[in-house]
Amino acid sequence: MATGQLFSRTTQALFYNYKQSPVQRMLDYDFLCGREIPSVAGIVNPGSDGFQKLFFGQEEIAVPVYGSVQAACRAHPVADVFINFASFRSAFQSSMDALKQSTIRVIVIIAEGVPEADTKKLIAFAALNHKVVIGPATVGGIQAGAFKIGDTAGTLENIIQSKLYRPGSVGFVSKSGGMSNEMYNVIARVTDGLYEGIAIGGDVYPGSTLSDHVLRFNNIPQIKMIVVLGELGGRDEYSLVEALKQGKVTKPVVAWVSGTCAKLFKSEVQFGHAGAKSGGDMESAQGKNKALQEAGAIVPTSYEGLESAVKGVYDKLVSNQTIVPAPEPKPPTVPEDLHVAVKNGKVRAPTHIVSTICDDRGDEPTYAGVQISTIIEKDYGLGDVISLLWFKRSLPKYCTKFIEACYMCIILCADHGPCVSGAHNTIVTSRAGKDLVSSLVSGLLTIGPRFGGAIDDAARYFKDAYDKNLTPYDFVESMKKKGIRVPGIGHRIKRGDNRDKRVELLQHYGRTFFPSVKYMEYAVRVESYTLSKSNNLVLNVDGAIGSLFLDLLASCAMFSQQEIDEIVGIGYLNGLFVLARTIGLIGHTFDQKRLKQPLYRHPWEDVLYAK
Repeated sequence: MATGQLFSRTTQALFYNYKQSPVQRMLDYDFLCGREIPSVAGIVNPGSDGFQKLFFGQEEIAVPVYGSVQAACRAHPVADVFINFASFRSAFQSSMDALKQSTIRVIVIIAEGVPEADTKKLIAFAALNHKVVIGPATVGGIQAGAFKIGDTAGTLENIIQSKLYRPGSVGFVSKSGGMSNEMYNVIARVTDGLYEGIAIGGDVYPGSTLSDHVLRFNNIPQIKMIVVLGELGGRDEYSLVEALKQGKVTKPVVAWVSGTCAKLFKSEVQFGHAGAKSGGDMESAQGKNKALQEAGAIVPTSYEGLESAVKGVYDKLVSNQTIVPAPEPKPPTVPEDLHVAVKNGKVRAPTHIVSTICDDRGDEPTYAGVQISTIIEKDYGLGDVISLLWFKRSLPKYCTKFIEACYMCIILCADHGPCVSGAHNTIVTSRAGKDLVSSLVSGLLTIGPRFGGAIDDAARYFKDAYDKNLTPYDFVESMKKKGIRVPGIGHRIKRGDNRDKRVELLQHYGRTFFPSVKYMEYAVRVESYTLSKSNNLVLNVDGAIGSLFLDLLASCAMFSQQEIDEIVGIGYLNGLFVLARTIGLIGHTFDQKRLKQPLYRHPWEDVLYAK
């Protein structure tokens, strides 16, 4: 375990398993503290590479993405902190990969529920190689005015209120990340603020202990007093008791162990953390508080008294000039994201495209103001859809029958708003004065693996996995090892608690009218597994159409297996998307010409001119 300071104003980290919010929060904190270089040197996303666009103050930057831990460490040898946002299933292997890199000095494991046997292996390896593990089940830590891990300390408002943008004189360590955020605020109210704070995590076997960090704090000259917040369960606090008794800690320590209410219950109670379970008097909050007090720590009679206890110690240190409070600096204002400012009514921004035929901003798309569920429920035909998207009105039945050739998948995929790549290309081309065919083709040419062309792949992979009797776990994990995203799974907007209405309609139709939906139900089981990993890994329209089209071919008993494989291989299924989207793209062409829109030029402020 390290014996001194872990972080500084020049510390850089590698972030594993990209999450936009915690990375952006780290960069916003960097700007707030006046750092010259971002604290996030690179991102590791297995099987991916490239860049992620993020903000560093007012400037938009491109943060590099690497497909492996090894590649990221080679590219950034000065980045010595590894922040691991992997799930509990894969946290062990990715953490071990990082520990084996000579450049990595500190590992932070965010996931809760990492198997205890795996955690013990990580602790043993880290100790043998003189490295530090924070977590598992942690929010991380912070050195005020220098470096912050992920979501530590919460929002910018809380960080500013807790004065974490500049260093104070207090070292703080806790098991709980949530209580750490609360204590940072308490410390700011009654002292000159935090110097360093660590949440070691609430699992039974943390990678580093309360006493590990207290002993570090004792060796950091800028830290003049130490605050410890423990909890019932386990015996971690007793190593701190021994350190106090042996005189290893020379700075004043204010401590409290939460969970005293457990004595009110007749039976043993499991609190929120895996380790928060009293197994006897020694592991009780009362037993630990008594031992800490007898060892020399300042221990209040209740949690409510902790703030005044901290204040009392601080005031004494100020009176004897051990602490000389510094003038309070004014932190810079962190720029607000445009979409947040617009939502809060603080700014207004001009739009760049006008669209009158489709709106995809609500729970479900609308065609000329008509909800897509209404189109299905009222048995609209293809002619009705064309009339809405091309003529912006519902034409009489004799007109729609004249142009009608109804197919459910075509209706659902005809258009999805002006912002998707195909519609955007068509709109730009139409505004350049090009004819209908040119405008249509410019949009159709964007159809491929990343836009609308995943139906064939979804059908191919689902069929192969189902026919081989692979469990959803085996299927998804085998795709992950190959570095291939599961086609038909994942959505940028929809979530497990906000499903795509189109998918629900397709599933209902299949279950109602198809003799068998074995492939669709397999896709649903795959979705159940992927949702356990991330809430946006839902079955999307490509996956629903691909799996149901397999069921259509298989259940009608008119095609051999060879013929089904050939149909999927040739691209019949993507042909449905091309046919469907042609309707919408023609509609967008007419819409722009009817509106007499001028030549489109993309605004330069919407371009990252990367160095």
